[in-house]
Amino acid sequence: MAIKLNKTLYRTVLIATFVAVNALIIAGIGSVLAFMNTGADRTSMLHLEVPMADVYKPSLTWIDTINPGRPMEKQALGEITNDYMNAWHVRNIAYKKNDPYGINDFYTDSARVRIFENIHLNKANNNWFKRTTLKHHTDLDFYSADGTMVVFKDFGVEEYQEVYENETLVLTEKDTTSYQVMMLLEDGFWRIRHLKEIPTPNDTTQTKPRNIANKLAKTRNIKGLNYYPKDSPWDTFGKKFNDSIINADFKIVNKMGLNTIRIFIQYEDFGKNNVEAKKLELLKKLLDIAQNNNIDVLITLFDFYGDYDVSNWTLTHRHAEAIVNAVKNHPALLGWDIKNEPDLDFDSRGRQRVLAWLEQMLINIKKWDTNHPVTIGWSAPEAATNLLNNVDFVSYHYYRNIDDFLVAHNTLAKNINNKPLVLQEYGISSYKGLWNPFGNNKEDQADFHKKTQRIFKEENIQFMFWTLYDFNKIPKEVVGRLPWRKKVQEHFGCIDKDGNLKPSFQQLTKQ
Repeated sequence: MAIKLNKTLYRTVLIATFVAVNALIIAGIGSVLAFMNTGADRTSMLHLEVPMADVYKPSLTWIDTINPGRPMEKQALGEITNDYMNAWHVRNIAYKKNDPYGINDFYTDSARVRIFENIHLNKANNNWFKRTTLKHHTDLDFYSADGTMVVFKDFGVEEYQEVYENETLVLTEKDTTSYQVMMLLEDGFWRIRHLKEIPTPNDTTQTKPRNIANKLAKTRNIKGLNYYPKDSPWDTFGKKFNDSIINADFKIVNKMGLNTIRIFIQYEDFGKNNVEAKKLELLKKLLDIAQNNNIDVLITLFDFYGDYDVSNWTLTHRHAEAIVNAVKNHPALLGWDIKNEPDLDFDSRGRQRVLAWLEQMLINIKKWDTNHPVTIGWSAPEAATNLLNNVDFVSYHYYRNIDDFLVAHNTLAKNINNKPLVLQEYGISSYKGLWNPFGNNKEDQADFHKKTQRIFKEENIQFMFWTLYDFNKIPKEVVGRLPWRKKVQEHFGCIDKDGNLKPSFQQLTKQ
């Protein structure tokens, strides 16, 4: 009986194994057929960890796509555009790594020669380049009747590059160049056959003049605070977003006699280069609430962002462009703060690299929004003269001894060409306990704000204090994991964790 059972079990296992193997074979054949029908994925061909759209997204505008012969199909135009941008991207990578990998996929035999020669020369001289293009304006010249060749011009390509010798940055260059381009359709993909520099025509585009006078005048009368909701610090637009809570907070701000808040947008939280529509809706809702409470809003971009690498410029530009265009017409918007305390990244990221990124971002935001002023939230008054000629008003933070404040402020004021000057962040913690036994208590905090308010009134200084509430939880990204740092950071508000008014509230309300 046992032998019979064993034979039955053996046959069952054998049949099941046969069925499973055949199922896997059929599935494999199906996958191959699907791959052959859809064509190869350029991302997988290049072994990129992420899609190209998430690593390189310059602005590209087709000026004209009218062809006297065969009309340009929408699908073909999209394929040409994608492969043309990918060709620029792989060339940038090739010059960065001095490795021609990927060039064969986007350039024909003759077009590869010059790239290979340049890579060989760079290797010999121990040079390498970080490059990007920021803007393209393409104009169709010819599209063949058989749909296998396209010729177009690419006008005013904005290019930026950093030149390195070994690991040392020796030169930065920014240039505007125009090109005559020929691309051929080979193996189902468009490859560059010719990329030849041509003279750049005079730019006849009429730039829209900036009209920031009214908003800029408001920066000379700022009385405000840096705002996060009590229960979602550093996460204003997260899952706990509640318009009723924000409205109640803004009513408090208004009753305090304040007229401005500063809010923060984090690069990753808003979707990086693909900004999430739902986040933009929450931002608009916050601006609506601010408008209803007669509060102006200064928006700080790129909070918690610290990668200024040239290779990622196009991604940060698409991020900023989406946000700026979404809310630039909102009445509550006061202006744009490009980055919070970027000078703290000078040592780790390189001062020149940080300033170059900031300068280009300022240029672009001024183009996208011609009606609002721009600034940068420097961490100290000594840093606030950086890019002075690029900002519309100067902003700085101060968390040092208040007795030294006026000297630092006045020294900065003398060096900014009469531009509006805003103390954008300042404050003092009221935590005195186990982790900070020699700190300040609530009464000390009130005395501090009494003193600063007197100075601000006498000297007509514009201010935005830190912050409305004490917080229960401080993210480690803000001050790290050390408990004595977190505890101090939790108690900068003028309203405590239970919603009670601290003594400092009264001092800050006496405007």
